[in-house]
Amino acid sequence: MEENQGVWVFIEVNEGKIEGVSLELLGAGRKLADKLEVPLSGVMLGEGVLPIANEVIYAGADQVYVVDHPVLKNYRTESYMKGVCTLAEKYKPEIFLYGATPNGKDLASAVATDLSTGLTADTTMLDVDVEKRLLEASRPAFGGNIMATILCKKHRPQMATVRPKVMKALETDNGRKGIIIEEELDLREEDMRTKVIKIVKDVTKKASLAEAHVIVAGGKGLGDLQGFQVIHDLADVIGASVGGTRDVVEAGWLKHEQQIGQTGETVTPKIYFAIGISGAIQHVEGMKNSELIIAINKDPNAPIFDVATYGIVGDAMEIVPKLIQQFKELSKEKGGEMSYA
Repeated sequence: MEENQGVWVFIEVNEGKIEGVSLELLGAGRKLADKLEVPLSGVMLGEGVLPIANEVIYAGADQVYVVDHPVLKNYRTESYMKGVCTLAEKYKPEIFLYGATPNGKDLASAVATDLSTGLTADTTMLDVDVEKRLLEASRPAFGGNIMATILCKKHRPQMATVRPKVMKALETDNGRKGIIIEEELDLREEDMRTKVIKIVKDVTKKASLAEAHVIVAGGKGLGDLQGFQVIHDLADVIGASVGGTRDVVEAGWLKHEQQIGQTGETVTPKIYFAIGISGAIQHVEGMKNSELIIAINKDPNAPIFDVATYGIVGDAMEIVPKLIQQFKELSKEKGGEMSYA
């Protein structure tokens, strides 16, 4: 294992654009690489991706391995696994990070199997033991009741998938210099066992909760479905999206796609209202990186106040209607428009 060195990030590209989670992982990977005093590399596969390879350098990488091939135009497990495994066997990275997207999770598990190494899925925190050169990949376990740090002591590369919106991307530096390494891969379309016939895009008109600028989230502390209505009322007044805890979704008060937390969406809005939410780690992991968190809870010792920017101790059924009235008056003063840009 001593021959394995370097931190790698799989760079996912869709329609000529680098996915945000890949840029976030370059930020996290930069910290790990600096601690280990090794290079940070991006791995980019696809067709026509070479022209955007410099963007990976600008986002924090020292070098980029690029495989630009027509067979890699669309993601397929077989072709991408062959490309990634070929590079990993040739250059022997120490740590390899992937975004926990549908493609990233599929690819990471396939590569881990082929390389006979370990994989920590849905990681929310990354660190490294420099002395032992071990990746410390942490994630909630046992239903979010504890945090488990998982190590891969005997195999390399050490691999992890990381959920979008958990890590922070570095500021782009267009003056940054790095190395682009073009690699050839023996791929033929006729050898592929699967074919991409048609790609059907998501046609929903509703904005993703993960992209919302303002979120009003509620928990079981609101009592019942009728009490939860104040969440919708506040969201309507300020033009926010509605989310909630796992308990709320399981109770049928919200749809599954509105669940925020380790087993739901990870969100990073500008403003996050946490109302009637105690602050279980499973939920906090999905919203703790919000820019401004406003918590309302009866219990002054509720864990949610540990991550809140502002906390209000009191009955949400008394406080929220007052907030709604204040926002309505503010909206009238501004001609009916409220902006959070």
